[in-house]
Amino acid sequence: MKKMVSMNPATGEINEEFEYYSEERINRALTKARTTFLEWKDLDISERAHYLKTAAAQLRKDKDELGRIITIEMGKPIKESVPEVEKCAWALEYFAENAENFLAPEAVETDALDSGVSFEPKGVILSMMPWNFPFWQALRFSAPALVGGNTVILKHASSVPRCALAIEKVFADAGLPEGAFQTLLIDGRTALELIARDEIAAVTFTGSLNAGSKVAEAAGRNMKKAVLELGGSDPFIVLDDANVEMAAKAGVNSRFQNGGQRCIAAKRFIVTEAVADEFLRIFIGSARQLKVGDPMDPQTDVGPLVNTEQVDIIDAQVKDAVNKGADLLLEGGRLDRPGSFYAPVILSNVNENMRVLKERHSDRCPYYHCQG
Repeated sequence: MKKMVSMNPATGEINEEFEYYSEERINRALTKARTTFLEWKDLDISERAHYLKTAAAQLRKDKDELGRIITIEMGKPIKESVPEVEKCAWALEYFAENAENFLAPEAVETDALDSGVSFEPKGVILSMMPWNFPFWQALRFSAPALVGGNTVILKHASSVPRCALAIEKVFADAGLPEGAFQTLLIDGRTALELIARDEIAAVTFTGSLNAGSKVAEAAGRNMKKAVLELGGSDPFIVLDDANVEMAAKAGVNSRFQNGGQRCIAAKRFIVTEAVADEFLRIFIGSARQLKVGDPMDPQTDVGPLVNTEQVDIIDAQVKDAVNKGADLLLEGGRLDRPGSFYAPVILSNVNENMRVLKERHSDRCPYYHCQG
């Protein structure tokens, strides 16, 4: 039987294996989510907010263990994983404290005698989330969805099943009604098929353009509301009057945090000619000082990528660029050690004929390229 595998990217060793949920188990979960919604939506907002505050306290209490789960499952340095859990607690509290104001009815002036906007829960929300911020991506969506009266089904990335189940446990330990938040260990094709189910009222997705287009197609075909976040190609612009040292160090942090595996990481550096040399000197020096290694070491800046496939993609892109004339300003690359490690590389003189400049995979690769 096909299994979902949790692997430690720092060692290449298997953490744990999980069987994909059966059709019967999926059906039970959807039925429970819908039944719970009918009760959950009628709770006073303050009651739902109380549950979120309890879940936030649970996150803070268990932040070290939860951070460890993140690190050993997707490779994020522990000094970033624990703060991610803390940030999730803050998000739960934020929506708990502001929900009544956010959801208050609004009067609207129109030609009609009396017009207004009210905010009503949709029902069961299917959430399909990526691995790069395994707690934050799931909880930044779940917090407003739950406090707004909806129930949640999470289909997380197949590489982070332990994170997905840990999030489910946080809400269970916080006392939320059974069925308010559930994790399904299923593949992408099964998740797409769920969009058509009557129990699902809406879907939200964060990930690649290719997968997002399939979600949008399924949602449109079934007349379901959909929210998609499909990444981008974020520019980091440095002008003549900038504090160049501050800009360069901020650029290193923006590019290499979480191994560069961030939707909002700086991807295109646009630097004016007047400050380009100084910017590059400081940027290269700062990148060279980054410590690459064991993500459980609090001193580590760059851990492994999520899997060896990502390393292969980056390595091929860099080699393609160098073979086509790009200059190596910082030679990093694949490390001769277990795990999916790739040290920072800095390229210059790249052009549109190089994969590194045009492929979407580069949106989440931990290297920097500069167009002069």
